[in-house]
Amino acid sequence: MGGSGINFLLLPIPMAMINLLGEYDCKLDSKGRLAMPSGIKRQLEEHFHKGFVVNRDIFEKCLVLYPNDEWEKVSGQLSKLNRFIKKNALFIRRFNNGATPVALDASGRILLPKALMGYAELKKELKVCGNGERIELWDKDTYAKMLDDDVDFGALSEDVMGDVPQKDE
Repeated sequence: MGGSGINFLLLPIPMAMINLLGEYDCKLDSKGRLAMPSGIKRQLEEHFHKGFVVNRDIFEKCLVLYPNDEWEKVSGQLSKLNRFIKKNALFIRRFNNGATPVALDASGRILLPKALMGYAELKKELKVCGNGERIELWDKDTYAKMLDDDVDFGALSEDVMGDVPQKDE
């Protein structure tokens, strides 16, 4: 039998890139539940049903909330590391230590694990910040202190972004 003469090429459809923005003042309830700010909800509508992973930040005393699609990308990067190299195995273990899947309840809240709340010293008042593909959860006072750190942002910007080619280059 002959074929139809039609060949198919299946290409993956790229997912929309997440670029979360905004700072939101929020409060934890007495059980450690966070109601997601409406500004974040609007930016993540298509991702909410897939859940999230919450983890410690690597550099700061805050928590990071990853949409599951983004966590899978991070996990994919980790899986490329050779676990038979001791520093890789240590990094993977430390990075994943505490990572916890979380989902929104019927009221649109996320229950934060007590151990992670203790790490980030989260109290009742939080600052929830969209930061690219992730959401940072800060104690409000810790966030204010971080912003007050004596960092020359102009010099930092030049160091980090100075060699990045501009669009027209």
